[in-house]
Amino acid sequence: MEKGRVPEEELKSSSLPTLPPTIPSNVKPESLKPPKYSIVSRGEVGTSGRKISLLANHFKVSVSATDAVFYQYTVTISSEDRRVVENKRIGRKLVDKLYQTYSSELAGKRFAYDGEKSLYTVGPLPQNKFEFTIVMEESFAKWNPDAGGGPPESGKRTKCSFLSKTYIVELSYSTKIPFKSISLALSGVESDNRSQDSLRVLDIILRQQAADRGCLLVRQSFFQDDSRNYVDVEGGVLGLRGFHSSFRPTQGGLSLNMDVTTTMVLRPGPVFEFLKQNLNLKDDQFWMKAKRILKNLRIKTVHRNMEFKIVGLSEKPCSELYFPMKVKNGDSGEAQTVEITVYEYFTKHCGIELTYSADMPCLALGKPKCPNYLPLELCSLVPLQRYTKALSSNQRATLVERSRQKPRERIQILNDALRNNKFNENPVLVECGISIGRQLTEVDGRILETPRLKVGNHEDCIPRNGRWNFNNKRLLDPKRIERWIGVNFSARCDLSRISRDLISCARNKGIEMERPHTLIEEDRQHAAKASPAARVEAMFEQIIAKLPGPPDFILCVLPMRKNSDIYGPWKKKCLCDMGIVTQCISPGKITDQYLTNVLLKINSKLGGINSLLEIERPSNLPLIKDTPTLILGMDVSHGAPGRSDVPSIAAVVGSLHWPLISRYRASVRTQSPKMEMIEALYKPTPDGKDDGIIRELLLDFYRTSGSRKPKQIIVFRDGVSESQFNQVLNIELEQIVKAYQLLGDSDVPKFTVIVAQKNHHTKLFQASAPENVPPGTVVDTKIVHPRNYDFYMCAHAGMIGTSRPAHYHVLLDEIGFSPNDLQNLIHALSYVYQRSTTAISIVAPICYAHHAAHQVGQFLKFDELSETSSGNVTSAGSIIVPDLPRLKKNVAASMFFC
Repeated sequence: MEKGRVPEEELKSSSLPTLPPTIPSNVKPESLKPPKYSIVSRGEVGTSGRKISLLANHFKVSVSATDAVFYQYTVTISSEDRRVVENKRIGRKLVDKLYQTYSSELAGKRFAYDGEKSLYTVGPLPQNKFEFTIVMEESFAKWNPDAGGGPPESGKRTKCSFLSKTYIVELSYSTKIPFKSISLALSGVESDNRSQDSLRVLDIILRQQAADRGCLLVRQSFFQDDSRNYVDVEGGVLGLRGFHSSFRPTQGGLSLNMDVTTTMVLRPGPVFEFLKQNLNLKDDQFWMKAKRILKNLRIKTVHRNMEFKIVGLSEKPCSELYFPMKVKNGDSGEAQTVEITVYEYFTKHCGIELTYSADMPCLALGKPKCPNYLPLELCSLVPLQRYTKALSSNQRATLVERSRQKPRERIQILNDALRNNKFNENPVLVECGISIGRQLTEVDGRILETPRLKVGNHEDCIPRNGRWNFNNKRLLDPKRIERWIGVNFSARCDLSRISRDLISCARNKGIEMERPHTLIEEDRQHAAKASPAARVEAMFEQIIAKLPGPPDFILCVLPMRKNSDIYGPWKKKCLCDMGIVTQCISPGKITDQYLTNVLLKINSKLGGINSLLEIERPSNLPLIKDTPTLILGMDVSHGAPGRSDVPSIAAVVGSLHWPLISRYRASVRTQSPKMEMIEALYKPTPDGKDDGIIRELLLDFYRTSGSRKPKQIIVFRDGVSESQFNQVLNIELEQIVKAYQLLGDSDVPKFTVIVAQKNHHTKLFQASAPENVPPGTVVDTKIVHPRNYDFYMCAHAGMIGTSRPAHYHVLLDEIGFSPNDLQNLIHALSYVYQRSTTAISIVAPICYAHHAAHQVGQFLKFDELSETSSGNVTSAGSIIVPDLPRLKKNVAASMFFC
C-alpha cells in the first residue's frame, strides 16, 4: 500500500488559504478554524514487564558548532534564451560543474544541493545573488553516421557528434536556517517544527555525498551499482540493496537512523532480453505492451557507447523502415539521395552484423517529434533505472526470501556501511562541527507479560513466543453450519474430499458442520472462453437451480492462490448482491493446520468467536470495563505507484459488543486518488442526515452493546506521516465529533488518538543474543521523540529476517491511560486477531481495516476503468470516483474481511 505526503507549499495571496490535497473535498476552506486539538506531550514512561538490554540502529551524532547557520539559496536554471529548464537530471551535473568552474567566486565554499531548487551552505556566500554561465557538452546530439546514432525519420543530419549547450544558473539568497533550533527542540524548549528545516539540510548533505558517488537516490535512501547488492526477482527486475539514512531528534540527543533498504530496478543489459523476461513473446499485444514499458527508459548504444532516452517504437520493422540517405556516386563522385532501410544501413554501411533485428521494430530515441531509430540489439539498458510498477506475488515472495537478513547479519552490514561511507570526512558536516559515532545505540527495553486467552470448554490457552494453536482445543463460540455448498472454479482438486476433511476438522474444533447440500464443479469449456464476471454469473445460475433457498455459507475453490481474477467478481456477487458469507481457498497440500486456519475465518464471518482475552470476559480492562468504549481502526489504501487515476479506498472498523475488544465490523468508501485524509467519516446529505462511515459504526455499537452510546472512543490510525498528525486531529477527529452529535447527543466523548506506523526504519536487536527481540518488547526511552508521546513495540515473534517494531504515536489522550495501561492494551490488541493463532505486528483493528479496504477494493475493476479516459475523467480533467456497492444488511455487520 502507498502513503500520501503533505507538500510544503507557500500560501498564495488570496482571500482564502490554499488547501493541501490531503484535506477532504467535503471540508470547506471557510470552515477551517484554529486547531481545537494539539499533539500531547510525553508524561511518564512505562515500568511494567521484564527488562532487556537492546541495541537500536541509531548512531549518536555529536555537534560542536551549535551556533552554525545554514544559508539557503534558490537555484534557477535556464537556457540561453532565458527559458527555465525543469530537467532534474541536468541539475546536479550543472551544479557540479558550477563548483568546479567558479569555486573562487564562491569563496571556495562547499555546498549541498537537493537536486531541484535549493542549495545550502554553512555561512553565507560572498553575494546574495549570482549568475553563472555553464557550457555543457552533450554526447547524444542529432544523428551523425560517424557518431553512432541511428538514422532520423526525416533523414536530416548534423555534421558534429557533440553539441555544446549553454545554460545560465542563478543563485539567489532565500533564508537562514539556524542550527541551534535542533538543540532547542532536543531540550524540549520549542516544538520541532523549526528544527525540521535544519534536519532536512543535514539529510540533503548526505544525499549530496551519495550523488557524488553516482548512487541512485530515492527519497532518503541511496543505492550503489554493485553486483553484490542485486537480488534477481525474475521478469527483468532486480532488487537493489541500499541504505536509508536520516537524522532524528531523540531523547538521547541527535542521532543518525541508518537501515538496510531495497528498491526495484530494471536489469541492465540488452533491451530485447529485458522484454523477453518481462513479457510473453506469444502475446498478440507484445509490441504494444513493450512500447508502454520502454517509454522514457535510458539506453546506451552497444557499438558507440552513447546514451539516449527511448521515446517509442517504430511502426515498421527494421528491414522495412526506409529513410533518405545521401551517398556518393562511384563514377561521378557526386552525392545522390537514395532510400535505404535502417537494417541495410547498419549491415552494409556500418559493417555491423544484426542477427535478429530485421523483423522487429526499431527503438525511437531522442526527441519525440524527430526521433532517431536504432535496432533493438544495438541497445542496452543502463544501470540504476527504477522499476515502479507493482510486483507480482511470485516476485514479492522471491524478494522477501532472497533479501532477508538475520539480526546479526544486518548489524554487520550497517557497521560496514557506516565505515565505508566516511560520513565524518564530509566537508560540509565537518564545517558545522558534526561527527557520527560508529556504535549502535544501547537502549533499555521491557518485555510485557503475554496475554492469556480463553478458548472452548472453559480452557485457558497460554501463547508461547507469540504463538498458540487449537490442537485438541475447541473454539470459544463455534457457530453451527447447516446449509452450505462448495463450488470449484476449475481448480485441479477433489472438492468432495476437501469437504469431508473440512467437516472432520470442524467437528474436532466444536463446529457442528453438516454435509454440504451440493458440490458444484465449473464447466471448464465455458471457463476457457468466458470473462470472470460471466463465470461467476454462470455459477450462481447453477446454485439457484440446485438450492431451495440461499445457503448459510459457500466454500469457493479458486484456481490460483494469489491474484485470481475470479476473486473480486465472486466476493461482490456474494456480499453485495446475494448477502451470503463466503470463504475462498486455493489449497495446495491439505493439512489439519490449513483447515484449522480456514475454519477460524469461517467461524468469525458467521458471527462466532474463536478465542477471547482472559481479561475480556469478565472484563478487567482498565478504563474500558466501566465506561462504554468504541475502538476504531482506520486505514486508506491507494493505487499502485504511478496510477493517479485509481481511486483510494478508505476503511474504518469499529468494535462491537462492549466491553469486548475482539469483535469488529467495517465500513468502506472510495475517495479521491492519493487522498490520505478520510473524506466520508461524516457525510451530510441534503435532507440533513448523515451517510458517513462513523454513523454506521456508532449505530451497530449501540445495537450490540446494550443500547449504550460510547462515552470513550479510541482511534487507531494507520498510514499517515508526522507532517499529517495535526490533520488527523483537526480534520478527521472533527468529522467523528460531528457524526456523533448528529445522532442526538450534544456531549462529546473522550478521545484517545494513536497513529501506528510500520513504514519506518528503526530496528531493535538483542544486545546479548543473535536473535530477534522477544514478542512483547517495548521501548519508550532514549530513541523516542524528545517531547512527543511515542514508543516502539514488537508484539510479534520474528521468525525470519529482522523484526520491525511498530511505532506508536499518541496524539491525544483525553481518556487518561497510564503508560503501562496503554501499552498493555495495545499489546493485548495484537492477540485478538481472529484470522490466525499468532500475535501480529500491529493492532488488530488496523489489520482488519487494511483487509476490508483491500477486499472491497476488488469489487471495482480499476484497471478497466482506467483504460479509457472518458470513463473516469471529467471534461475539467478531474477524476470521477465511482461509489462502492454497499454490502447486504445481513453481512454488512459481519467480519466479512476475516
